[in-house]
Amino acid sequence: MSKHSAVAVCLPGIEKICEAELLALGIKKTHAFKGGVNFTCSARQLYAINVWLRTATRVLVRVARFDAYNWDEMTSGLDMVDWDAYLTKRQAVRLRVSSSSSRLYHTDGIAERVAKHLNVKQANEGDLAGVETEHQLLVVRVSHNQFTVSVDTSGEALHRRGWRQAIAKAPLRETVAAAMLISSGWQADTPLFDPFCGSGTIAIEAARTARGIAPGADRNFAFQNWPTFAPGTWASVKAEIGQTATDQPLGIVIMGSDRDAGAIQAAQANAERAGVASDVTFVRQSVSDAKSSSFADSATGTTPAAGALVTNPPYGIRIQGGDMRNLYSRLGQVARSEFPGWTLTMLGTDAKTIGHTGVRLAEQFATRAGAHSVSCVSGAISTETPPA
Repeated sequence: MSKHSAVAVCLPGIEKICEAELLALGIKKTHAFKGGVNFTCSARQLYAINVWLRTATRVLVRVARFDAYNWDEMTSGLDMVDWDAYLTKRQAVRLRVSSSSSRLYHTDGIAERVAKHLNVKQANEGDLAGVETEHQLLVVRVSHNQFTVSVDTSGEALHRRGWRQAIAKAPLRETVAAAMLISSGWQADTPLFDPFCGSGTIAIEAARTARGIAPGADRNFAFQNWPTFAPGTWASVKAEIGQTATDQPLGIVIMGSDRDAGAIQAAQANAERAGVASDVTFVRQSVSDAKSSSFADSATGTTPAAGALVTNPPYGIRIQGGDMRNLYSRLGQVARSEFPGWTLTMLGTDAKTIGHTGVRLAEQFATRAGAHSVSCVSGAISTETPPA
């Protein structure tokens, strides 16, 4: 099993960002499609990709593709897979099945027959709290009578880095925060500020990136339970994780602020678990109180000429009542008066409301946050009078 045919699953809209990450990790050939990126990799690369990808939701290995118009043909297709490479004896599995435009369309029936054929126990979703890595996920997709069978390599979704336990209202996924940071063009040697930090996801993700800490450094993965798991290869990947991380002070200011005291407490607790409590400052304040002097060099007192505001501000659908125009206008006023020369990167739900910032912002990607469509926009902050 020298090579794996794999797919990095990601939120629709950030496929190109995920693809660029894979290329940077040494994957030679990739193909992005809606909701993921196809690629081929070795076992070592598969391990490392799970550890290092910041924007993927999970990584699947495709183990079979065949046409089936009836149950016997499905069984024959499943027989082509070397299941002993992925499943231990008596291991419970989770089956995620979808079917469209196919003769075999009953997803529960497909799942039951797959589990019976493999002689494995099918775990109920309600029994999985906190034990996703102990139950092997199999993904079966049927489209126009073609079956694609995949084995999950990740276990828990990759946005679960292992450090976020305390959350504030409307928490932002770590994978989206990472995509925002990448899209912002932020460099790890320049300051970063999130004036609506919530539980601290953006600031913590930035601090861990600046420290060279792998996003998956603190968690386990499904591939570690495979009969073909190679401990020596995994030890090599783990050693690399330790070599890239630095214990030296960052030398830059990374700050998050929020007017909600509970959010600040959650952010501080998360930063502690993430190992970056000394690298991130969280302050309880409103956006109106943000000052560039907070980022001044301690020795010279000079304010940095460049930095990044990266934030997920409230939007109307997130907070009951109130008009967001004034809040966005105030964000823009503070950005232009206190942070000229920096960049502003933010999420928003509609261009008109985002336009009240008065900062020229271009869309970087569009995706979903929870049940809502959002756009990530970014642009340089100047002191120019905003367009009418």
